[in-house]
Amino acid sequence: MSEQGSNEQEGGQVTLQKIYVKDLSFESPNAPQVFAQDLKPKTQLNLRSGHRELDSGTFEVVLTVTVEAKAEDKTVFLMEIQQAGLFGLAGISEENRGLLLGSFCPGVLYPYVREAVASVVQRGGFPEFLLQPIDFDGLYAQSRQEGATPPAEQQN
Repeated sequence: MSEQGSNEQEGGQVTLQKIYVKDLSFESPNAPQVFAQDLKPKTQLNLRSGHRELDSGTFEVVLTVTVEAKAEDKTVFLMEIQQAGLFGLAGISEENRGLLLGSFCPGVLYPYVREAVASVVQRGGFPEFLLQPIDFDGLYAQSRQEGATPPAEQQN
């Protein structure tokens, strides 16, 4: 069953056709010993998005989030998730299409990533890990300003 949603933009329409987990992995290579130690791990978050056109006007957008927690030189846990969605774009200009695929669509997927990370990390035996909100509009604008191809415009 697909989830439906839409966003009107200058006469165009964006429809959310499906949200799904494309890939998910969790590792705790030093368990169970890691639970007996009083560690203060440092976490590193990597975020990227990409899209590809499946057919005329239907795009798969994939938001990939990697969270790595390390204490000294030991990996406490490593989690990666690829949260994906199918989006229909109709009547959208090329200029606005980039913004939608690089900012709006990843923003729609992000709450699902946040929930999955919090849940999986907790099920791995660790305290809940909450990802902070992310300004996808700002990240997209920054990547455009730097003249680089925004991560959301790269093919998977």
